[in-house]
Amino acid sequence: MRVGARIGPTARRIELGIELRRLRNEAGLTLEQAVKGLGFSETQLQRVETGSIPLKQAGHLRNLLKRYDLTDEGHVEALIQLHRESGSQEWTAFASTVHSTVRTFVGVESVARAIKAWHPTLVLGLLQTERYATAVFEMEKVHDEFTSEYIEQSVRLRMMRKELLTRQEDPVALWAILGEAALRHVAGDQDVMREQYTEIAALSELENVTVQILRTDQIGYRFATDFTILDLGGTLPPTVQVDVPWGAMSMSDKPREVGRFSRKFNALRASALPPEQTPRFLQQLSREINDA
Repeated sequence: MRVGARIGPTARRIELGIELRRLRNEAGLTLEQAVKGLGFSETQLQRVETGSIPLKQAGHLRNLLKRYDLTDEGHVEALIQLHRESGSQEWTAFASTVHSTVRTFVGVESVARAIKAWHPTLVLGLLQTERYATAVFEMEKVHDEFTSEYIEQSVRLRMMRKELLTRQEDPVALWAILGEAALRHVAGDQDVMREQYTEIAALSELENVTVQILRTDQIGYRFATDFTILDLGGTLPPTVQVDVPWGAMSMSDKPREVGRFSRKFNALRASALPPEQTPRFLQQLSREINDA
């Protein structure tokens, strides 16, 4: 990039803008009320909320968050860090155990036109049933010291995310590839898994949803870590998100990184069972779990 060139919207800038708009709406403030006496205009804040431009100073952001009555220091510092890195397309890590950060990612997810995802060991969140999601969080409860309230909020948030697939107006196009291990690992009990198989089969019947399964005995490409590629439309950069073992997620919209993971997804897609075989395979799993 040449010196002095303007940096367009980046994943971090979009995330920050979406979260600021959410906080302003929660505070019940108009754009005019939000910027009054803070040294920047309504138009500037509106463009910040769409990810078009950054706030010029971290102090402006702190003043804005104070006006929104945001008192959670961890949340404030996470947004300040997001502001610092808003011009970068390199990998940036976010702690996914912090609900505020998860909400920020969900905000970005909600404006996606299309989502491609690979999940080798657990069912993708957008495909999960409420009982399966609860069982997954319960498995981690002791290790991560989750409270019951945290689990309830997390499951509720996950169920809200599914509405992206089923909303009547402009539903998100999802292409998901699941590892066979994700479907054979029992979360909860056999009844929970049967319900989960039925849900995946039903969602795969939607015109905007494609689900493939990568068999464990299939010869072909493998990738150990789950990842998601978000297509945010022609005016915003596509973004890749990768989960890492220590309960965090990293995101980048650098074209080279997005291209690298797009090639990985295409290789996984070529190795997986064709989409039309998904319902039959899920029925087979359901029969097997009944006999177990």
